[in-house]
Amino acid sequence: MSGMFQEIVALVLATSGWVLESSTLSTDYWKVSSNDGSVITTSTFWANLWKQCVTDSTGISNCRDFQSMLALDGYLQACRGLMIASICSGLFGSVFALVGMKCTKVGGSDRNKARIACFAGVNFILSGVCSLSACSLYAHRITTEFFDPMFMSQKYELGAALFIGWAGAILCILGGSIFCFSLTDSFSRTHSQANYIYTGAASHSHITAYTRGQTKSVNERPAADNSNSSRMQHFDKNVYV
Repeated sequence: MSGMFQEIVALVLATSGWVLESSTLSTDYWKVSSNDGSVITTSTFWANLWKQCVTDSTGISNCRDFQSMLALDGYLQACRGLMIASICSGLFGSVFALVGMKCTKVGGSDRNKARIACFAGVNFILSGVCSLSACSLYAHRITTEFFDPMFMSQKYELGAALFIGWAGAILCILGGSIFCFSLTDSFSRTHSQANYIYTGAASHSHITAYTRGQTKSVNERPAADNSNSSRMQHFDKNVYV
């Protein structure tokens, strides 16, 4: 029952993290323009992985999609690929987790279900690592430009999407780790049950052999007494004769 409860908790954590990662990919505010040193701010610049926008003081936003994928900076292309890989790995992990959980009726024996659950955990961990790497790479580029005194263009700060992506990555890694530990618990329980059965069978055979030997020895003694008595009876008859 405890193992089933752990798998349910792992599924909730990992699935929640995967949902957060999926929402991060389409969230607008990956980076927001910094107001450091500005007294009057008339517009706010912000961008994500797909477009760059500006919002004026009236709240009207004008956006421009990135025209060419090949003309993008290398870190943007890497972040796109990592986030897409994160979402795909989380999807596969969710499917395998439903098959490998003990509370479901598919997947075969408990040993096979434990292996499937462990594979789902590996997918969730991979999903979390990809999302963590993408958000960290994007944040590193923002902080590098912000603290560079020679960078004279518009400087940005960390957006809300990065924190959502980090939170989803941590949840996926935690849930995947619990799924991987379920395989270890399953094999340890199977090994302990096998040792218990072997020990019980050995002790039972020893008791049976001892009982049989004791019964045989007890049965042999009356046989010896009967043979002696028969000899005495035979000897008595010869004497009388």
